[in-house]
Amino acid sequence: MHVRPHSRQSLLASVALLCLIAFAAAASHAARPPTIFPVPAHGVIGVEDAHLGPRFWIERLPQAEMVLLGADAIATQNERLLRVDNSMYDLRSIAGVLTRAQVEGWISALSQRPLQPRFDVSGAAIPEATLDGLVDELELDAIPTRQSTRFGLVVHRAALRTFPTNLRVFSKPGETDIDRFQETALFPGDPVVIAHRSRDRKWLFVVSPRYAAWIEARYVAEGTMVQVLGHGGRTPYRVITGARERTVFTPEQPGVSELQLDMGVRIPVINDWPAAEPVNGQHPYSAYVIELPVRKDDGRLALVPALLPRIADSAGEHLPLTAANLITQSFKFLGERYGWGHAYNARDCSGFVSEIYRSFGVQVPRNTSAQALSPALDHSTFGEEAGGQARAAAVAGLQVGDLVYIPGHVVMVIGHVDGEPYVIHDINGGSYLGADGSLRNMHLNGVSVTPLLPMMFNERERYVDRMTSVVRIRAAAPADDVVRTAR
Repeated sequence: MHVRPHSRQSLLASVALLCLIAFAAAASHAARPPTIFPVPAHGVIGVEDAHLGPRFWIERLPQAEMVLLGADAIATQNERLLRVDNSMYDLRSIAGVLTRAQVEGWISALSQRPLQPRFDVSGAAIPEATLDGLVDELELDAIPTRQSTRFGLVVHRAALRTFPTNLRVFSKPGETDIDRFQETALFPGDPVVIAHRSRDRKWLFVVSPRYAAWIEARYVAEGTMVQVLGHGGRTPYRVITGARERTVFTPEQPGVSELQLDMGVRIPVINDWPAAEPVNGQHPYSAYVIELPVRKDDGRLALVPALLPRIADSAGEHLPLTAANLITQSFKFLGERYGWGHAYNARDCSGFVSEIYRSFGVQVPRNTSAQALSPALDHSTFGEEAGGQARAAAVAGLQVGDLVYIPGHVVMVIGHVDGEPYVIHDINGGSYLGADGSLRNMHLNGVSVTPLLPMMFNERERYVDRMTSVVRIRAAAPADDVVRTAR
């Protein structure tokens, strides 16, 4: 932007003033004695009953309903994400022919034979022969030199796995919440490229926009590129805005009967369905007639009508991205069990924030490592050299919806109480220092509200001491991909 000389002076003065204000706030925050957070009877530090509802946080905001990023800007950011983020896959740009090197590269990047011992649910070590069998199931020698690119739609929420197996494996005996073969999940209507099939023919290696991994073949229906890639963009549509909703039960069409639809799933609506004509044996006046994919007996795709109850938590377009909606959407998951890689029919920390933002139409990478550094998102990074003052300034400036990353974890800011930032996050553990200086594990193991500052990364370091990035979804990243780095 060109700035006239006298405007430039005013701009520089304004920037300097803002910097002084931020510095003063950070210095004040760093200088004041640390807050003593009470530990109520329930054992979660700093959390009162009032904190466990969205209204408490929304009422504290002066501009709760202000739109933070409009629909056009979101569409531009999503397009940019596919174009510049190497963790994403633009299915439209994948060539019409897949080469052996390309497919083998995708599979080999994920399906690495474990180098460390793995254990089953009973604590017994996984035999070497079992691991050998899983590697054999990859059937890499059967990948053709060249193959036509095939497309499919996911027909049911389904796990994406490291290997073509449902065998659950763990790093230590007895630690059975984190299955090391669980990657993530896909949802009804998600498009995929079908790249390979396992030796037993029961699994497919697929490439989705956010992940490439193994999925059970029974959950994918193969169709044309036009069918598959056109389905998600059709209008009119409904967006699931509840944590999870279900279609109406129907014995006539089992594939879409009581089908679970998670937050952010977008489904086309059949608006011209005859008003008095039943859908799968039921009058549709009390529901939306939606179109869902099913897998026919030969594995091919069919699109069929289903009913989504009007009382289900859904919307006719993506929700406006406002602070109030961010808080409301996040609290719809409160108390849900932590599910590593979307296990337990739930989600983990990065899946949690992904689904919240997906209800606004905002796409983000799947894993925390990619989210924290995506060149398509507006973020500030903190290296090991970043001092306490820089971190204090960042904490003092946190806003609702900001995503704060530490190694392996992400939290979302929901507001402040007496100047202290509070967050909501899907967390496996959760620790703080007791009055005696010892580490106390709260065993949260679910979507939880906590203050940010007392949360400990280990016995010596807080979350904020290990903070690697803060992502703020307010506007597209700068065109030159500059990442702000705190020192």
